[in-house]
Amino acid sequence: MVRQGTIDNPPKPPLVPGFECSGIVESVGENTKGFEIGDRVMAFVNYNAWAEVVCAPVDFVYKMPDEMTFAEAAAFSLNFVAAYMMLFEVANLREGMSVLVHSVGGGVGQAVAQLCSTVSNVTVFGIASCFKHAAIRDSVAHLFDRNVDYIQEVKKISPEGVDIVLDCLCGENTGKGLSLLKPLGTYILYGASNMVTGETKSFFSFAKSWWQVEKVNPIKLYEENKVIAGFSLLNLLFKQGRCGLVKSVMDKLLCLYEEKKIKPVVDSLWALEEVKEAMQRIHDRGNIGKLILDVEKSPTPLMASDSTETSEAGEEEEEPEGDNDSKERMPFIH
Repeated sequence: MVRQGTIDNPPKPPLVPGFECSGIVESVGENTKGFEIGDRVMAFVNYNAWAEVVCAPVDFVYKMPDEMTFAEAAAFSLNFVAAYMMLFEVANLREGMSVLVHSVGGGVGQAVAQLCSTVSNVTVFGIASCFKHAAIRDSVAHLFDRNVDYIQEVKKISPEGVDIVLDCLCGENTGKGLSLLKPLGTYILYGASNMVTGETKSFFSFAKSWWQVEKVNPIKLYEENKVIAGFSLLNLLFKQGRCGLVKSVMDKLLCLYEEKKIKPVVDSLWALEEVKEAMQRIHDRGNIGKLILDVEKSPTPLMASDSTETSEAGEEEEEPEGDNDSKERMPFIH
């Protein structure tokens, strides 16, 4: 969305993308407390994360647990903080509730599934591309193909609907999500990936997605006892100054990590020079969990018969055996 300029007030190029990173502290500013040179940390940044050296305000930096790898740390912050705040701060997830989450095979989706498992008797309905189902089936109670009529499938299992809908797609899914809510249920929009359909920005795709959004009638919300909400962690951090709240959430999440109740899912590692191929994998919805740009990784040498393009299913083509770098880049799931 940043690349295509479909976000609000996109920065003008040239720019360095990226909002989260992990690494080792090389220097600290004057009067900066709590961190020392050599500390292993993860951080939020307002762009500029896809780099070898990053400068971040101290309020957005957190120490990594000793057992956490740098790849896990880079995959942790945005996904788990967003998932936690939507579930517990916005929707007030409690025992016995049900949650429907789109793109459950992605980084936020997997974080949502793990956090739901920390609360007793929470039922998770997940929606994902069918070729991801085998890898993520155990993470949710019910899993549906994103191309089928999931409303009818959900209502077969839960005729009253669900308590929470987490939508990162927008478009026609907004109306579908609202229709599935139980009384006092909460629909949360936290993305609009349906607006990204081609290689470049398409006004038609943008307009179609916007047109498909059901026009929300406040009187209808009042009559049906339904809640509709939006959530943007980046705006909360960088425009609305709620870094203190985010830090308290991060503290809770790191406790859950140390208790081995949650663990970030890393799809694959890529060199900075491979960012095009990495982004294509996301674009094709081929990833399960997070893709990591590793500044210490060398680009994977490509053979004449090797392809960095993704298949129709969104999975990478098989790479030659015997190449350690190739194996490292292939998707792996914890």
